[in-house]
Amino acid sequence: MTQTETYQTPDGRTIGGAVMEMKNITLRFGGVVAIKDISFDIREGEIRAIIGPNGAGKSSMLNVINGFYHPQEGDVLFHGKKRGPMKPHQIAKQGIARTFQNIALFKGMSTLDNIMTGRLTHMKSGLASQMMWWGKAQREEVENREVVEKIIDFLEIQTIRKTPVGRLPYGLQKRVELGRALAAEPKLLLLDEPMAGMNVEEKEDMSRFILDVNDEFGTTIALIEHDMGVVMDIADRVVVMDYGKKIGDGTPSEVRQDQAVIDAYLGVAHD
Repeated sequence: MTQTETYQTPDGRTIGGAVMEMKNITLRFGGVVAIKDISFDIREGEIRAIIGPNGAGKSSMLNVINGFYHPQEGDVLFHGKKRGPMKPHQIAKQGIARTFQNIALFKGMSTLDNIMTGRLTHMKSGLASQMMWWGKAQREEVENREVVEKIIDFLEIQTIRKTPVGRLPYGLQKRVELGRALAAEPKLLLLDEPMAGMNVEEKEDMSRFILDVNDEFGTTIALIEHDMGVVMDIADRVVVMDYGKKIGDGTPSEVRQDQAVIDAYLGVAHD
């Protein structure tokens, strides 16, 4: 399949051409090779999972996709254009947002205010007018607040909109963090272990929201997840890493039957 070719998923969705291409990526930290010569793509409209045992290099790869790390070897292409080192605000303006393995929220702020921080890249008025809350700044905040209220309704967290997030249970904090990422209106949403630490009911809720984000907003999603049941249920394609190398890449059914993947997850000894 070419980088521009589309395909149909079993549930009838159309997956477009490559949004992000990782070509022969190698990332080192001193003498430690975190990622070695890995290539894969992320296609428009799909849910792309990155899986592997602990220490496989998954989070490092997500940080390369996010632009936080710049590989020593290989190229990162975004919409067909080679991408160099970037600053966080440049990444956000490209339409890339993410959540974190360890929740990174402002614990003393309300759910509403935390999600509003995701709108910062959409606010154009100057500091003085924002402090005075007058004219353009006032209209801008009202417009952004409307977007945030829709996200709160979408994630079904209306009852906690004014609650400081530090008082919320873990599962709801993860949902608020998803809301903040959605507030940026990303074209590519990166999720780092969105189900970590959740019970079965919370995982079911988060899986539903991820599928709805992909379906209703058309958002391309790349996620790291350890729960294989979740991955096999929601992902369109899966890339598998082990010890910094790619050992599998394909649909969930293809990956499930790949002997190298089976060996890695069963803990078979490595040479």
